Amino acid sequence: MKPAIVVTSIFQPTEAIEKFSKYSDFQLIVVGDKKSPAEWRYDNVEYLSVEEQSKLNFGLAKVLPYNHYCRKMLGYLWAIKNRHDCIIDTDDDNIPKKDWNFPPIYGQFDTVVQPKGFINIYQLFTKKKIWPRGLPLRLINTDFNLDGSLVVKQHPQIGIWQGLADEDPDVDAVYRLTTDEPCNFEKRPPVVLDAGVISPFNSQNTLITKDLFTLLYLPTYVTFRFTDILRGLVAQPIMWLYGYRLGFTGATVVQKRNPHDYTKDFVSELPMYLHCETVLNLVENAISSTKSMGANLLSAYEALLEADIVTSEEIITLKAWLSDLEDLETAKTDLK
Repeated sequence: MKPAIVVTSIFQPTEAIEKFSKYSDFQLIVVGDKKSPAEWRYDNVEYLSVEEQSKLNFGLAKVLPYNHYCRKMLGYLWAIKNRHDCIIDTDDDNIPKKDWNFPPIYGQFDTVVQPKGFINIYQLFTKKKIWPRGLPLRLINTDFNLDGSLVVKQHPQIGIWQGLADEDPDVDAVYRLTTDEPCNFEKRPPVVLDAGVISPFNSQNTLITKDLFTLLYLPTYVTFRFTDILRGLVAQPIMWLYGYRLGFTGATVVQKRNPHDYTKDFVSELPMYLHCETVLNLVENAISSTKSMGANLLSAYEALLEADIVTSEEIITLKAWLSDLEDLETAKTDLK
């Protein structure tokens, strides 16, 4: 099946929706919410209204809150049910450029092998002082000398590609409150991170291959500005266990950001500033190559629960996600 593009929206169809809908080699899925216009529809778009979501027979639909970004996960499940072989996560304010696409999921690529731990991937794509949302604040002034650490490596399994965004890229409220300059990234070949090298990635221009669909889970009971960052921090150590890598491409979308209150964004990001490095350590210590991906994901969130980074409600929602995935896999097997 052709790749699915999954978006959630509470607005009338945006310019991004219009342009993504014209890609005939992709299926655009838009997930609505209670705030979405009642008459929402657009050509070449599969629209999941709140009413239709309730009919999908997904356990997750019964436990997800309304008016919440994480209802996007119902779009993921719909794409998985319809056997799309990869999912592209994006938002309704990310406008694809003419060259919008993603590299292949295997091949030879420039690879960051050092330093281990967090890096500022933006330093490979611009000379501006800018950093991705989720980079620990103690590192925002660090020069990682990434160009000097690149080696060309063959990668058999790139599980996730993160595309950057021009003009108003994904940065934190500290950047927006202190600088807030637009940024257009330089063009350069894609870059892959070796195991142990970690970078925040988001849900704004991101391709996930079917082998990693389990890791699409968006934590629901953390703050809005933390949810996709936490997802990425949990996912990366689990990916490494199974030989998958995370890659970054230059900017293939332009973000025309929906209105935000930067001070409210800062408050929403406080758990991110406080816990990012702790999350990585907890997850690495909670997972094992002897477990399935789903079991490792559950173990990771149980460790976060014990550290009071997530609540017990998160475990309920995660178990509903894992149960729905298991049911979908069983249904596929029964059809063979």
